[in-house]
Amino acid sequence: MSLTAAAASPNLTTPNPFLSRTTLFKPSQLLTLPRTSRTLISAVSSTISSSDWAVDSWKSKTAHQLPVYPDPDELRSVLTTLETFPPIVFAGEARRLETLLGKAAQGEAFLLQGGDCAESFKEFNANNIRDTFRVFLQMAITLIYGAQMPVIKVGRMAGQFAKPRSDNFETRDGVKLPSYRGDNINGDAFDEKSRIPDPQRLLRAYLQSVGTLNLLRAFATGGYAAMQRVSDWNLDFVEHSEQADRYMELAQRVDEAIGFLSAAGVTQNNPIMNTIEFWISHECLHLPYEQALTREDSTSGLYYDCSAHMLWVGERTRQLDGAHVEFLRGVSNPLGIKVSDKMDPTELVRLCEILNPHNKPGRLTIITRMGADNMRVKLPHLIRAVRQAGLIVTWVSDPMHGNTIKAPCGLKTRPFDSIRAELRAFFDVHDQEGSYPGGVHLEMTGQNVTECIGGSKTVTVNDLNSRYHTHCDPRLNASQSLELAFLIADRLRKDRLKRSSRTDSQMSGSASV
Repeated sequence: MSLTAAAASPNLTTPNPFLSRTTLFKPSQLLTLPRTSRTLISAVSSTISSSDWAVDSWKSKTAHQLPVYPDPDELRSVLTTLETFPPIVFAGEARRLETLLGKAAQGEAFLLQGGDCAESFKEFNANNIRDTFRVFLQMAITLIYGAQMPVIKVGRMAGQFAKPRSDNFETRDGVKLPSYRGDNINGDAFDEKSRIPDPQRLLRAYLQSVGTLNLLRAFATGGYAAMQRVSDWNLDFVEHSEQADRYMELAQRVDEAIGFLSAAGVTQNNPIMNTIEFWISHECLHLPYEQALTREDSTSGLYYDCSAHMLWVGERTRQLDGAHVEFLRGVSNPLGIKVSDKMDPTELVRLCEILNPHNKPGRLTIITRMGADNMRVKLPHLIRAVRQAGLIVTWVSDPMHGNTIKAPCGLKTRPFDSIRAELRAFFDVHDQEGSYPGGVHLEMTGQNVTECIGGSKTVTVNDLNSRYHTHCDPRLNASQSLELAFLIADRLRKDRLKRSSRTDSQMSGSASV
């Protein structure tokens, strides 16, 4: 059932031309700037320049969701070490992503952003990275074919470790311990030693991020992502399913198109045919780590958080006068803002003005997460407020976080039908408002997990315990991810044909006049 029908019924050694040198920050080198007690509430804040910002100015603000380390000296030592490490990504790559996201804001591209809820040290291996990347390729080719537009591929990978928590403590059988906050902070085992924040985990998270991105770069540029391999990307456990049959039919059409292009002179050696662009992203949560990996770009003089190409601020840390917003307003990476049904339209406009005072296309992506019913009620007001303020943003749907429920067995899960319903509402509202649905943000994996219920290869509540591997929230498995991609592609195709029909009618009317 389509969304419309249902509604109606690094390689780190590679030279980079954009960043010829790295500027490292030490406390003694940081700018000493006066700090006032002004608030960021006023719309005048949109004109604030970066001259009153420093990489550590966030420390003058209230910071939520940061761990308390028992040994501050050890934390300082680790952060000093991180300051000497190479950047994970480069400024020029982040600028390139911003340019593409600007196209998505205008309806000329579509963002596919996804990956683990929270990466873990235990599941770090080449096969898991490859399988998630392979699902990305399948979903992207499906979306490209349906939308007939570029798909921007951004992973929640190579740095998505830290997780915000609604409670600082967790209680089991009368035992109260600090909450698990992600493998870069503490361990998920429910014992006192594991739950103590350990600064050394930041070093391991950095190294795992570097290793993950290095492998992703190799897959993206080393031939694995070549278009002529489109038939080889199927995962074994997805075979003999409705999604696999549809995908193989699509792959055959792509193969025919490749044959035509080859005959026309676009050979398989053309970079367009055998490489893709792939970016990484994560939630900006652990501010000391983010500061330690912030660098000044030698070509532009701008600051970039070189832990990821794109960062987002979460629902729990997007306070207008908070530390996370203060940090993010000074770095030049593309930024995301997670928005729930609790967001006030006026507050959203002010937040956009703070983070993007020059209204640069591609700088801001608004990621809505509010459930299908709330989406239809709340999203129109947000779109209208942003439009009336003249702001340029990319609108993206996160249909996962607003649809988390607890199963009778006690495990968290997400019904596939609810995820699909929220996506349908997202597209319907943008169609109604005349704005562009710019992308989708998913928690997904290439593993054959049983964490979200539903889908055509039905995962039931009784199946949850069989392969429930997530360290935090439930993820779509490969089959469910591909099924969702086909639903989105069908909707994009119908919307494209509808726009084309309107254009033809307008041209016909002009000609007759």
